Parts: sequence; structure tokens; C-alpha cells
Amino acid sequence: MASFLRLENRHTGEILRMHRRHDAEGRIVLFLDGTLPPRADGPPLHVHFREKEEGVVKAGTLGAQVGGKKIVVPTGGTAVLPAGVPHRWWNAGDDLLEFSGHVVPAVDLDRFLQAVFAVLNASPSGRPAGRHSRNRRRPVTISRIASPVAGAA
Repeated sequence: MASFLRLENRHTGEILRMHRRHDAEGRIVLFLDGTLPPRADGPPLHVHFREKEEGVVKAGTLGAQVGGKKIVVPTGGTAVLPAGVPHRWWNAGDDLLEFSGHVVPAVDLDRFLQAVFAVLNASPSGRPAGRHSRNRRRPVTISRIASPVAGAA
């Protein structure tokens, strides 16, 4: 059985479980399962240049900004977040959002998410503090967050 990394945002109640696994083509895939309470925001606007995210809404309603478009994905629907496109997502409904998906290739998205959750959990407001708060509309890149974290290890 795969061991999962579990992350929780203390401000929003978002819970994310993830693990890496090889697919039939030998690629490393990051599998994600998560929940987000009603009307809560997910991660801030961000972009990853090599990873494509795709997931199914198992319950609730997912709202997302993908590039310049806003989309709504109901239960049973699929959301695709292409590599290189800034995006963010949230629970657009009054019920618990449950989703399950995968990221190909995994690259360092799990490390990026650990860093994002650490920054958000350390902040009194649940959003990045200081100079980052003035740039909320600019997407966060993996290299700006994950590289200092990975370098510290």
C-alpha cells in the first residue's frame, strides 16, 4: 500500500493527500485526493511549467480560474489544468468539495505544495504576508517557492 503525505491548511480546512507512483509508461505520477469546505478558497494563483493536473470532482462543485477563464466543474466532471497556465481553484458550492486527480510528470509539485501549505499555515491571515500580498494577482512559480525549501534540506 502506498504511503501518503497529508497536508492541512489550518485556515481553510483544506486537506490534501498525495503519493507518487510509476504509471504503465514508467513516468512518475503524483496522485492527489483532497477535500475543501464549502465556499473556501484553495491555493493562491500559481503556475507550474511542466506539470499537467487533471482531476475528477467526486462531490461538490469546483470553481477554477484557468488562464483568463473561470470554469465551474460539478460532481462527476473533470478539470484539466494545463502546464504553463496560471490557475487557482476553490469550492464554489455549499457542500464539501471532494476531488481526486493526478499530475504528470510529478517533477516537484509535492514539494511546492508542502511549501505553500507551510507559508499559508504560518501566516495569521492564511495568505502570504509582506511583499507577496501586494502581488496576489501574479502567479507563484514552483521555482520561487520550492527551490529555497529544497535547498535548505
